[in-house]
Formats: sequence, structure tokens, C-alpha cells
Amino acid sequence: MKKRFNGTGWLFASPYLFYGVIFFIIPLIWSFYLALTDWNLIAPVYEFIAFDNFIEAVQNPGVQAAFFVTFKFMGAFVPMVIVSSLIVALVVHGLPRFKGLFLIGFFLPYLASGVVSSLIVKGLLSYNSSINVVLRESFGLDIDWLNSPLSALLVVAAIIAWKFTGYYALILTAGFEGINKEIYEAAAIDGVSAAQRFFRITLPLLYPALFTTLILSIGVSFGIFTEVYQLTGGGPNYATNTWQMEIFNQAFTNLNAGYASAVAIIASIVTFVAIIMIRKILEAWGKRNGWV
Repeated sequence: MKKRFNGTGWLFASPYLFYGVIFFIIPLIWSFYLALTDWNLIAPVYEFIAFDNFIEAVQNPGVQAAFFVTFKFMGAFVPMVIVSSLIVALVVHGLPRFKGLFLIGFFLPYLASGVVSSLIVKGLLSYNSSINVVLRESFGLDIDWLNSPLSALLVVAAIIAWKFTGYYALILTAGFEGINKEIYEAAAIDGVSAAQRFFRITLPLLYPALFTTLILSIGVSFGIFTEVYQLTGGGPNYATNTWQMEIFNQAFTNLNAGYASAVAIIASIVTFVAIIMIRKILEAWGKRNGWV
């Protein structure tokens, strides 16, 4: 009976297992192998060069820029999207009715095409767009949004924050709905102010949902490509050159697949280690404050 039950479990899990082997395990092994070669994506033959690609990647300005740009983007994007999603969740949670309808409305940008939204923003913020003409002529503000290192990074962060706000607001709204209202009633009887209720009651009880959105948003910071590719191409001067942008350029622009595989492996290691470390810090912070 036990063997038959185990066989049934493996049978139902087999589609995912086959999917994982074909689209994850095999490509991962192939990527490790390619990282040790000088394959140019076209030639039928290639040379085994051991760890030369990894050594070159560590010394490459584009890879170094991708490392720092990721954390700069994280510093801009994570606070932006967490604050905006918290505000949306608070507003929706306070509505007497039609909460689901409003959440769907805020969730729609998440379903929008990154290519389309990026092209719209590129048209709106181009140097000779109507917005920039008005800013220059009426306010004397001469801003080249997509060709300035700081503003280009902030524009990309703002677009992605706009896209993910509704998604994270769903998670935070569920967290708000799970808080017992009797706690707030008891706090009101004790004369607790609104600010104290938020920081001493809401945030601690919202910690599981907030922890989830923080980890998800940090993970997003390591996977930015579409918006950067459409808006800046990684520029100006590597200011928005993400890991995915560097991998794409090396693999499909420079036709250096072996080197691109090495960069992809380095990016995966950096991503994995960074997320684990940040997760441990968040967990320790929650435990120290008694939120876990």
C-alpha cells in the first residue's frame, strides 16, 4: 500500500520533475560547461579554456558595474515599492466595500507588458518630449532623464515600482485583513495614538506579509532587464547596466556565449548569497523586536 502510494505521488509530480530536468538541470549543467569554453555562439567547435572566462569577468568594468548597479537599484526600488504598496494596502483596507475591485485595478499594471510601458515612458521622458519642453521653457529645468546616471536609475526603479505596487499591495492587504480588530479596539480604549497603533501594533502583526514583500522585491532587483534594455541599454556609462543586460550584451551582441555563461553563473551566486544574507538580517531584526 505504501509503495503504491509513493508511486502515485511520483506519477503526479513527474510533469514538474520532467520540466525541471529539461528546462533547469540540463541548461544549468550546459551553462557550467560553456563557461569553461570560448564558444562564440556560432562556430561548431570551441576550445576548453578552464576558468579564464571567470577571471576575465571579475576584472571586467561591465560586470563590476552590474554588481554595484544592482545594489543601487535595490536601494531605490525596495523603499519605493514597499512604501507605495503599504499606502495602497492601507487605503484599500480602510474601504467599506469593493475592496477586491480596487485591488484588481491596482494589480493591472503588473499584467501590463514591460516593453509597452517602457516605450511609453521613453516617449514621455525623451529630451524633446512635451513634458521636457514645458519644464525647460516654463521652469528652467533642463533634465535629460534617460541620459543622466542618477535620473536614469530612478526612472527605471519608478517604472518597476509602479508595476509591482499592486501585486505587493495584495499581499499586504491580506496581512491587514488577518489582524484582529479587537486589538485596535483595546488600544483605542487605552488611549493609544494612531502613530503608536501603526508602529507598535500594525507593523509587528504585519511582519510576515511585510517580510514576504521585502524578499520578493529584493529578488526582483537582481532580475531587471526589459525596462533597462528599452530605456537606456545599460547606459549612460554603465549607470543602469544590470546583470541581465551584461549577459545579453556578451551573449547576443558580442557573440561570446562562453563568457556570458560565466557572467550568468557569477550573477546567480551573487544573487543567492545576497538574498540569503538579507533574509537572515531581516529574520534577526524581527526576532530582536519580538515580531517573530
